[in-house]
Amino acid sequence: MKLWRPGITGKLFLAIFSTCLLVLAIMHWGVRLSFERGFIDYIKHGNEQRLELLGDALGEQYALHGNWQFLRHNDRFMFQILKSFEHDEDGRNPNMPPHGWRTQFWVVDQDYKALVGPRGPVPSDGTRRAINVNGRDVGWVIASPVERLTRNTDINFDRQQRRTSWIIVALSTLLAAAATFLLARGLLAPVKRLVEGTHRLAAGDFTTRVDSTSQDELGKLAQDFNQLASTLEKNHNMRRAYMADISHELRTPLAILRGELEAIQDGVRQFTPESVASLQMEVATLTKLVDDLHQLSLSDEGALAYQKKSLDIITLLEVAAGAFRQRFDSRGLSIRLALPDHVTIFGDSDRLMQLFNNLLENSLRYTDEGGQLLISGEVNQQRFIMTFADSAPGVNDDQLNRLFERFYRTEGSRNRASGGSGLGLSICKNIVAAHGGTLKAGHSPFGGVSITVELPLIQNQ
Repeated sequence: MKLWRPGITGKLFLAIFSTCLLVLAIMHWGVRLSFERGFIDYIKHGNEQRLELLGDALGEQYALHGNWQFLRHNDRFMFQILKSFEHDEDGRNPNMPPHGWRTQFWVVDQDYKALVGPRGPVPSDGTRRAINVNGRDVGWVIASPVERLTRNTDINFDRQQRRTSWIIVALSTLLAAAATFLLARGLLAPVKRLVEGTHRLAAGDFTTRVDSTSQDELGKLAQDFNQLASTLEKNHNMRRAYMADISHELRTPLAILRGELEAIQDGVRQFTPESVASLQMEVATLTKLVDDLHQLSLSDEGALAYQKKSLDIITLLEVAAGAFRQRFDSRGLSIRLALPDHVTIFGDSDRLMQLFNNLLENSLRYTDEGGQLLISGEVNQQRFIMTFADSAPGVNDDQLNRLFERFYRTEGSRNRASGGSGLGLSICKNIVAAHGGTLKAGHSPFGGVSITVELPLIQNQ
């Protein structure tokens, strides 16, 4: 037989409802205890007053008669004394106790023989008041224990209070159950939405979103869930686009290679040094693309352990510019440097050298002959800002915003004819991000493109 296991709603309901029942039980027990003790004290105080009055009255009568013969088995006389008490109460004597006797009482003589009272033994644990005449105890007035009255539920008022108390407990329990059920459902409604959303998200539905209607912890959790779902959806779309772009970029050189080889095989084209050179060019393009894809995967932050240390970035930049100077000169391009003497950062020299090489290669490849590249740098608020500004041709604003997208190449002069794969600036962006910096693109004052790199400095510099 399968046991019923409550869900989170049932558990929360049982927890709150059990707490309410415990509070009700404690309150009921406390009220009953307080009532019984207070009621007993109330009756005991009234009986003590009546015993004192009755003792004084009987003492006066004993002094007049000299013995107890006037009272022995004379219930009528006792009734008259009690009536006189009630007459005084009707006159609103503030010293008199409340109406009526709550307990049984006896009057005994000096030998403890009952003079007035119910049949049966006189209780030994009852409340007693001595009847004193001329300094001598001639008898006692004895009342039955007050506790026995409440314990045996001999008072209708006590029974009524018990019944009312239990009715209140029952009604409170029903009210607590209804309130707890509504509260549990209200509190767990956002949790259920999150659970359902998580299931859909785990099933691959990245368009899933949950409503966030509150500003508490659950509302913030729903906002974080929506942000996570949005990030997963974006990454999913980017991954699909990325794979489609890779497939497209690899297909082009492979198609050319296949066409060239089939042409040679069919005899349409002769196997000459020129055809071999054409094939080698396409292989080089394919190799460059595969290498760039590999570098892109390595440049992602967390893809490999960056070997960071304190280094002078100016020295690295000067070495990279010196290595490209001859290639720039061969195309009629000039490189100018406007840098501080020394700037120390915490970074990976190999990855930073790769960054500079890609930026220099980008300017070399896409700048018209006779142009220039200005590399400037300055320190501003614990950050080193480098700018690579080249000359024409430039790009429009829409192209400028997409320069760092993978496989993106601008139309016009800065296009695929220059031999680029469209991954160089994406690699640069990953390297800069891994160093805690930012990479931006803008219009150069020389008519080309300006790439700005910001890297944090070592704090104690």
